[in-house]
Amino acid sequence: MLETSKKQDMGSGSVPKLMLSLAIPAVVAQLINMLYNIVDRIYIGHIKDAGASALTGVGLFLPILMMINAFAMLTGSGGAPRAAIAMGKNDREGAQKILGNCFSVLLLCAAVLTALFYIYAPQLLRLFGASDVTLPYALSYARIYILGTIFVMVVLGMNPFITTQGFAKFSMITTVVGAVCNIILDPVLIFVLGMGVQGAAVATVVSQAVSAVWVLAFLRGKKTLLRLEPAHMKVVPQVIMPCLALGVSTFVMLSTESILNISFNSSLSRYGGDLAVGAMTIISSCNQLVTLPLQGICQGGQPIMSFNYGAGKKERVKQAFFCQFFSCALYAGVMWLLLLVFPHIFTGIFSSDPALADYTVWAMRIYMAGIFSSGIQIGCQQTFMALGQAKISLLMACLRKLVLLIPLIFILPHIFADPVFGVFVAEPVSDIIAATVTASMLFLRLNGILEKGAAAQA
Repeated sequence: MLETSKKQDMGSGSVPKLMLSLAIPAVVAQLINMLYNIVDRIYIGHIKDAGASALTGVGLFLPILMMINAFAMLTGSGGAPRAAIAMGKNDREGAQKILGNCFSVLLLCAAVLTALFYIYAPQLLRLFGASDVTLPYALSYARIYILGTIFVMVVLGMNPFITTQGFAKFSMITTVVGAVCNIILDPVLIFVLGMGVQGAAVATVVSQAVSAVWVLAFLRGKKTLLRLEPAHMKVVPQVIMPCLALGVSTFVMLSTESILNISFNSSLSRYGGDLAVGAMTIISSCNQLVTLPLQGICQGGQPIMSFNYGAGKKERVKQAFFCQFFSCALYAGVMWLLLLVFPHIFTGIFSSDPALADYTVWAMRIYMAGIFSSGIQIGCQQTFMALGQAKISLLMACLRKLVLLIPLIFILPHIFADPVFGVFVAEPVSDIIAATVTASMLFLRLNGILEKGAAAQA
């Protein structure tokens, strides 16, 4: 068996070593996956005589992108922990039914989203804050990307089922393959063939298609423990509904990210114009440098916690949680320091426009002031998901964005003398409050959740 396809035994051995072996490939995969869109923005931001407007236009597509990701993870993030819990109970047939049902729902969602977003792209982009200058760039990128929705969703929705089986390195290679294709195709299509933002979109779609074929080939191959079979693809409510109930918290996190992006762009467009919206595009890209690796760390912890929770092994669940918690907190703290001290370095990667760069440096220091707490919030919220706690996970997912951040985006500009400062400062305020509440909730409830799981296993 190839080294990249070796699985890990979730129920025995050193938990820190096991988590490290799973988390490192997952973090690398998240960082590489981030390159799909960040590389596009880097190249687009340096298009001669149009870089700033083109970058702002592509940034306006982010809400649609986040909604596509949200529907993919509705099945992936909900189904993968359920499958791991089933495997912990030695119910392989049940785990395979979960995989097949999730795949069918994912295909249905992809078909509906492709049709809706393609038809209504112009109206949506206007709603998101596109001006007469930025709309042509946004629409050129959006319509091509939307046609590749199925590939994006297969990669994001099915790859967690590879990781949850313990094939973390193979899961990582899925994103490596696509990202390498994207990095190669981007400069060729954008600059050599002169396709501009359309070239960036084509490069991304082709790269995601390659990754999707890679994922499906594995799940239909001989090395997988959970095989994607037509016999398991008939949607059964008793199978799919618990998966969707668990995945809805991640769905809410990502879909509200879309609403959040709309809220930021509309407020910033009103108070700061295209320059402020362009700065937000760069800041959102830098924010992914923090949040996506945190998701990767949690992908390393999730299979261990889910499997051992299903097996009734409380101490191994606790060990995995604390490894995940401290790793997330440490990483977020380091990135917080780097982004506050050296914002100009990160800004310069995306744009050579002096006005946009200076504005972004100022805004980033405000926006990122509370990013250190995101490690605590994400680490705890993802633990609720790993343990199958759908309701509390959903509540914590809603807290930061729906309850705190989105209202503050519209309230704080009326409180501060500089309304743009009020928009950006809403982020650190909500970050810190949400992290405090989520961590407190988890530490209060963890022992009770584990006792209940052990009793059910007995």
